[in-house]
Amino acid sequence: MTDEWDNRGVKEGLEYAILTNEITKAWVGITTKEYKQLKGLQKENLRDNMTNLELVLNMLAETATTEISKSEKPVDMPANKKVAKRGGSVAGKARTETEKELGRNVISDKNYLQPKQSTKKLGISKR
Repeated sequence: MTDEWDNRGVKEGLEYAILTNEITKAWVGITTKEYKQLKGLQKENLRDNMTNLELVLNMLAETATTEISKSEKPVDMPANKKVAKRGGSVAGKARTETEKELGRNVISDKNYLQPKQSTKKLGISKR
């Protein structure tokens, strides 16, 4: 996706963050910042803390965005934002359908990476 954004003149940093946020809002229904707060993350990587299903939907959103961009070749930031929303919406629809089938929310506060506990805290002695 970032290679495609580079091809479309998107600048790294703030513009990447804006587009990523548009994708997230479209498929999750909340901003990237709110998603990180839901998971109790501070500086940790959101993607590293997604459940498998969240990760798959995020990848769908990014891939759909990339393919739409390749097809339509947006030339400025407003056009890239529209593409990002549309790509994210593809995964948003998949999330909604999946939630109907499962009877539960896909987006959760669960983290894939659990905090590591020291052996001392677990009461395990080192030999």
